[in-house]
Amino acid sequence: MGDEILENKRNKKKSKFKKYLETFLVIVVIFAAAVTAGVVRSGYLLYKEAVSQTPVSQKVEEIQQQEHYTTFEELPQRYIDAVISAEDRRFFKHHGFDILATARAAWHNIEAGRLIEGGSTITQQLAKNWYFTQEKKFSRKVAEIFVSKTLEKLCEKKTIFELYVNSIYFGSGYYNVYDASHGYYGKDPIDLNDYEATMLAGVPNAPSVYSPDVNPTLAEERRQQVLECMVENGYIEEGELQ
Repeated sequence: MGDEILENKRNKKKSKFKKYLETFLVIVVIFAAAVTAGVVRSGYLLYKEAVSQTPVSQKVEEIQQQEHYTTFEELPQRYIDAVISAEDRRFFKHHGFDILATARAAWHNIEAGRLIEGGSTITQQLAKNWYFTQEKKFSRKVAEIFVSKTLEKLCEKKTIFELYVNSIYFGSGYYNVYDASHGYYGKDPIDLNDYEATMLAGVPNAPSVYSPDVNPTLAEERRQQVLECMVENGYIEEGELQ
């Protein structure tokens, strides 16, 4: 009889604990959903404010009309492969937002306890450069995604790649691939050799640091990183282009 009473007490305690745990988990889920909804709303409002001042289509036209605009066909394949490997390995597969890259970045952020990595696609980088600051906020990331989706609807992938290399900073005062190619190597982008193409592909990651004119040693280290990315993505063999 005494054993039954003790067993009933244990079962009641387990039942209470289970109820408390379920309640706690529900509260956590509701809180997370509320926070997420708030971030998404803030990001959407930020996006709407940005594109209301300058529509994405207008941004596209402005870049395409600039002097020395370089098309996809006027870029060496080695350069294209290098940029894709270093910046956005799934560029031709995603639709402006790469959930796998974002998940990888999220894990690194959790490990660091702060937002240190964005996992941005090339399309998102364009969105950030065109409309937003470098400040690492979740609402800004959401706004980037909205702009990216708009851009992906407007343009095919080759055009987005063109827009990217025609509007990013390459250091030493060069704000597009044409100027960088002529400034660093005195030639059109299509005439870049493999060494020059892979070097240029790495510079925009940190232009003031990896400019070949300013820090040739660091620029070469970055180029080696680009080559490693190309090996990982199957564009070259180990030891090739060293």
